[in-house]
Amino acid sequence: MQNASLLTVAGLFALQSATTAVGQDGRRATQLPEYETRLAYTMQTVSVRAGCFPARLRAVLSHIAAKTGRRPMITSGFRPHPSRHGSLHGKCLAADIRIPGVSERTIIAAAKTAPGIGGIGSYCNGIVHVDVGPQRRWVDC
Repeated sequence: MQNASLLTVAGLFALQSATTAVGQDGRRATQLPEYETRLAYTMQTVSVRAGCFPARLRAVLSHIAAKTGRRPMITSGFRPHPSRHGSLHGKCLAADIRIPGVSERTIIAAAKTAPGIGGIGSYCNGIVHVDVGPQRRWVDC
């Protein structure tokens, strides 16, 4: 069992080394596979759908993670049949998030500075909505 763990760790280091490239300017640049960009956030449950998030929404979530020092937890992503007409969740352009241990105010402040941010909403339960649609703000409480 211990050997299997060591092999797994060694494989991860090998993967990291394999994804490192040297740019034209001679500096090393890490280029992660597409699926690795999801590491900037987690899912609250396995039923949360986020695989369809476009790069710009993933970039917003990555920005929030960088600003807060913690990965956002997606509580709701794509909803095939959204309850509100025109919801960007139905187009996979929105995420409802929370970050345990980080205040709603801090999350919203980080989201406001994210390039490409559209809507930012907050709810009474501490969930923050972010999307890449038109810019707008709301509090639903």
